[in-house]
Amino acid sequence: MYQNRSEAGKQLSKRLIKYKNNKEAIVLALPRGGVVLGYEIAEALNLPLDIVVVRKIGHPSNPEYAICVVNENGSLLCDEPEYKYIDQNWLKKEILKQKVEAQRRINLYRGERKPVEITGKVVIIVDDGIATGLSMQLAIRSVKIQSPKRIIVAVPVAPSDSKSFIHEEGADEIITLEPFEEYMGSVGSHYLNFEQIQDDKVVQLLKLSYEKYKDLV
Repeated sequence: MYQNRSEAGKQLSKRLIKYKNNKEAIVLALPRGGVVLGYEIAEALNLPLDIVVVRKIGHPSNPEYAICVVNENGSLLCDEPEYKYIDQNWLKKEILKQKVEAQRRINLYRGERKPVEITGKVVIIVDDGIATGLSMQLAIRSVKIQSPKRIIVAVPVAPSDSKSFIHEEGADEIITLEPFEEYMGSVGSHYLNFEQIQDDKVVQLLKLSYEKYKDLV
């Protein structure tokens, strides 16, 4: 059990210590919650921090249950058994809505800063945990097409079935703080404080990290 995301990020950084001061390594965090962990990891390892944005499309009768995810380019990944039974007109509108939201977040969070170069780099993808896994799968795909040297997924908690699909998507390694079999059914169950992170917090952390490590980008 973690006090909050900052504590989880600090603990994860200890598992990633071999990448400290590695000029070929970068940290990419999934907003919003993952940015808090990503910031702690980037600080501890002296690495640049950037974002990889994907947006969840929740089931119409249960918005917390992801049936698809989409990124700013329109790349889509769906839970196929659920996808078939969803009203396709509703789904098309929701995909467009979340694609626009993904781009809004990128514009807001990065501001005028350019994305960190991924090609040939060791990329550490960070989130506050894995639930269905769709978001992480699409994040890996989004990174993979940019030809990184290596992809490491770093999360505090993840369900047992995530290990196989993360490797199938192209990640070279997955690092967790807790055994897969101890996953408690939801990411928030592993935190004492799992408050929603706001946009201004993400902007603040990314700006702080950029100002410190801009010479490494």
